[in-house]
Amino acid sequence: MHPPNITSNSRSYPLRRRVAGITAKLTLAVTLAVALAAAGAGIAPAAQAAANPYERGPAPTEASISAARGPFATSQTSVSSLVTGFGGGTIYYPTDTGQGTFGAVAISPGYTARWSSLSWLGPRLASQGFVVIGIETESLYDQPDERGEQLLAALDYLTQRSSVANRIDPTRLAVAGHSMGGGGSLEAADERPSIQAAVPIAPWNSRKSWSGLRVPTMIIGGESDSIAPVATHSIPFYNSIPSASEKAYLELDNASHFFPQTSNTTTAKYMISWLKRFVDNDTRYEQFLCPAPDDNDISDYRDTCPHAG
Repeated sequence: MHPPNITSNSRSYPLRRRVAGITAKLTLAVTLAVALAAAGAGIAPAAQAAANPYERGPAPTEASISAARGPFATSQTSVSSLVTGFGGGTIYYPTDTGQGTFGAVAISPGYTARWSSLSWLGPRLASQGFVVIGIETESLYDQPDERGEQLLAALDYLTQRSSVANRIDPTRLAVAGHSMGGGGSLEAADERPSIQAAVPIAPWNSRKSWSGLRVPTMIIGGESDSIAPVATHSIPFYNSIPSASEKAYLELDNASHFFPQTSNTTTAKYMISWLKRFVDNDTRYEQFLCPAPDDNDISDYRDTCPHAG
């Protein structure tokens, strides 16, 4: 005698197994599909954010890079002339502490000049999301190589001992300068290849070859410069820098040697774009550098466009 219900239920067990198996597979497939969709939705923004964690400020426009002030409120503090390695100066910095650290740039004035001759650049660059130190040189008569050493000393002070050191990313630094200060910025960039960008402005230097320079460099010259003529200074400097280093030459139409000593929108907008592109790795600014700008204030423009760095 068979146990009750075994015969009557023997065929239902395989059927139930098949139904249960199909249901489990469908559930697993749906779960995987939902998980993949959710992951896909989250991957793009995360990857985009991870691609450049250094972007600071809103997407740029022609108006924003031309403005006298950028999106960041700024403050400033003085640096004593008693510091070691350079002659003191002024630091300008964004007051925002919610977006992380900022890149930094040290700027030197030219022969016999003080920082006051370029001081308009301090708040203008800082308001775009940089910490800026405008230096005084140890002597008004310091030569380009001495100014280069002082620019490096100023960067070290800025990132290690200054009151705003905690606002700075020490891996994202730049140098700039006017005349012998511009020649000094070439010297500094050549000596310290870890620097992210250099912007020599109407640079003067008796050294003409920069074949070892590896730092992305934008040279801004004045077409009518009679002190550091572009034909014997800016253009030979530009030509000697290897293309693999990334470089640009911008020549201001009919500008004299002293064009950066008053507020100059063309100088500022392309300096901002170069620093953003290479200090912040912000490719949103590539549009202002490549292809060549269509700007009536520019008489000559050369560039290693498109930029790979």
